[in-house]
Amino acid sequence: MGRLKVAVVDANELSCRTVCTLLELADIPVAPLYSLEDLPEHLRKEEVAVLIVDLDSLPVDNAFFRNLKKQFPQLHILCLSSRIYHPGLEEAMGSHICASLAKPLNSEELFYWLKAISEI
Repeated sequence: MGRLKVAVVDANELSCRTVCTLLELADIPVAPLYSLEDLPEHLRKEEVAVLIVDLDSLPVDNAFFRNLKKQFPQLHILCLSSRIYHPGLEEAMGSHICASLAKPLNSEELFYWLKAISEI
């Protein structure tokens, strides 16, 4: 896997650290963020390839993902959620999000997606 830089945004600090620790153990550079307000500044400063967003803890909608991809078109977005269906996020799921991963996070599935993204 290439040296992808990853950012994880999750309002729940414990679950954010859990995902970050998993990535750090695989020697993947990762930055934990606990709110959406810090995200644009971080993405402007760092060359983040993959953004992991927790849909359960953050107030995101189609417009959020549309604007994010407009500002950072090379960004690959993965989502985490305990729910299967997200009413109101159909556009984002179809156009802006690479994959939505189930909670609890399956590390093999996460690393599969990171490997696939690194090969693009």
